[in-house]
Amino acid sequence: MNKGLETIVALATSFHPARILMPRITELHVNGKTLKLDVEGERSLLSVLRDDLQLTGTKYGCGEAQCGACTVLVDGVATRSCIVNVGSVGKRKITTIEGLETNGRLHPVQEAFLKCDALQCGYCTSGMIMSAVALLQRRPNPTEADIIRGMNGNICRCAVYRRIITAIQEGARLLQAREEAK
Repeated sequence: MNKGLETIVALATSFHPARILMPRITELHVNGKTLKLDVEGERSLLSVLRDDLQLTGTKYGCGEAQCGACTVLVDGVATRSCIVNVGSVGKRKITTIEGLETNGRLHPVQEAFLKCDALQCGYCTSGMIMSAVALLQRRPNPTEADIIRGMNGNICRCAVYRRIITAIQEGARLLQAREEAK
C-alpha cells in the first residue's frame, strides 16, 4: 500500500465511520411524498422527522430503541427511528403514523385502537400502531402468541396490554374485511 493511501486509511479509521460515510441528506421519501430538506446524515431519523419535517406523531421515548415509541416503517419494516441515522435510510420509503390514513380514512389498526380503547395516556400509541401494522403485513391472521412476540419491545407505561392485543386482533379483522370489500 502506498504511503498516501496508508495515511488516508489511518485517518479514516481514527474517526467514527458514520462521520466519514454519511453525506448530507437533501430528500426523504416520507408518507408517499418526496420531501426536500438539507440535514446531516448522522442525525437520527427521529430528530429529522420531528424537528425538520414537523411529523411529531413519532415520539422520543428512551433514545435506545428499547421502548418502541419512535417506531416508523422503513420499506414496511418496523424500525426504531431513534437509533437510525437518517443517512442510512437513503431512498427507502418511510411511513410515520401520519401517513397511515388514506383519503381522510384511518388505517384499520388505528380504527381498532380507538374502538378497543387501546390507549390511555397515548404516548406509546403511535409506536404500538406502527409495530402492529408491520406485524399484520407479515402475518395477517396472528395468534395471540404471535402478537405478543411481534410486539415485544413496545412498552406501554399505562399497562393496557390486554386492550392492545384485542385491538390488534380487531385490526386484523378490519383489514381482512376491507380487502374483501374491494
